[in-house]
Amino acid sequence: MELRYFADPVRVAAMNTEQLRKEFLIESLFTPNEIKLIYCDVDRAVVGSAVPGKSPLELSAASELRASYFAERREIGVLNIGAGGKVTVDDKVYPMQNTDCLYIGRGSRKITFASDDGGSPAQFYLISYPAHTAYPTTLASKAQAAAVQLGTEPDCNRRTLYKYIHLEGIKSCQLVMGFTQLQSGSAWNTMPPHTHARRTEVYMYFNLAPTARVFHFMGQPQETRHLLVADKQVAISPSWSIHCGAGTSHYAFCWAMGGENQTFDDMDAAPVATLR
Repeated sequence: MELRYFADPVRVAAMNTEQLRKEFLIESLFTPNEIKLIYCDVDRAVVGSAVPGKSPLELSAASELRASYFAERREIGVLNIGAGGKVTVDDKVYPMQNTDCLYIGRGSRKITFASDDGGSPAQFYLISYPAHTAYPTTLASKAQAAAVQLGTEPDCNRRTLYKYIHLEGIKSCQLVMGFTQLQSGSAWNTMPPHTHARRTEVYMYFNLAPTARVFHFMGQPQETRHLLVADKQVAISPSWSIHCGAGTSHYAFCWAMGGENQTFDDMDAAPVATLR
């Protein structure tokens, strides 16, 4: 498990591109036949991936967690962005197709990931936060998600937001999770930009062409910076940082939040005209 300790706004203002990327961007996930985990001191989030080949992969508790098993004090969100697979939680099997989402509740002892076809593997994206109580492990397909149409064609931000884990959907302690798909011809997400003073947000971009990139904007509203993000890379957004992005083509991204509350629209807008 990799450990990440994040800079405050004062340090970020003086960082160069390489330093920003090392601090706030996870460039390497979804390694075949491996589980990869990054522990963030921002709200103690764990970000990771599992890409099982011919053999299943079991999620274990790294020594940094000081736990008997991974979900002893944690809840987990799983989004499959690959081919078909299944997640087994304490002997119960949950089949998962592309963009299906699984919530795994606190206290789940044995968690394994498998692909239906090792030659065309599932690619499970993982996000985990500490949990104070147990909620049922629950699977939801894309068709079961709460779909919200946002944006306009003139503003180049037509997109569909799919909510999975939220107050009116799958229940959790603090995790809020879903994904957004931009329509062809649109580039901008999360407009207007905003901050979450009471929680952090994690963005995992996917469905980008190999040569495509997303300019992920971050920093304080009057001191903005950006990260250039490729397919299946992750941007960590602290509570004090804005987040929005523009791609060289349309794309999708998984968003996940954890912190003080689960109110989806609890945000402090930073209108574009006020940004610097």
